[in-house]
Amino acid sequence: MRTKWRRELLGLAVSLALCFGAAWLGSQFTPGEWYGRLVKPPWTPPNWLFAPVWSVLYAMMAVAAWLVWKQQGFKKACVPLVVFALQLVLNATWSWLFFGLHRPDLAFADIVLLWAAILATLVLFSRRNTAAGALIAPYLAWVTFAAALNFALWRLNQ
Repeated sequence: MRTKWRRELLGLAVSLALCFGAAWLGSQFTPGEWYGRLVKPPWTPPNWLFAPVWSVLYAMMAVAAWLVWKQQGFKKACVPLVVFALQLVLNATWSWLFFGLHRPDLAFADIVLLWAAILATLVLFSRRNTAAGALIAPYLAWVTFAAALNFALWRLNQ
């Protein structure tokens, strides 16, 4: 029993490390002066809101992946966990494209793929663990909003 508990705790730690590792990679590309000069739609949230929202979402994503892994193991949940990993890569890539390269157009293409990968993750997770799917839903909602904002910023600043 103690070994199972330790294995599960280690699994949660790995899941948290992967999610916050993706967050750290994305955070290497910050808004900076370029973003400050962009014309923004009136419904743009204040800059201070993004960090706490993303922190909560990354924690929820980590727990969701951990629940799926804990319930089925990696072999049985390989497809949903690989799709989950793919969306983490797309997530980190967005910051590089948008803030690093100053390419809202490429970032929008990335966020569309990210949205599809999150939706696939939500469906695949929900089939295995209802709570895991529910934990991904706010992430999908936030990225839906972020995609609309990305599109508006791209169109307003051509």
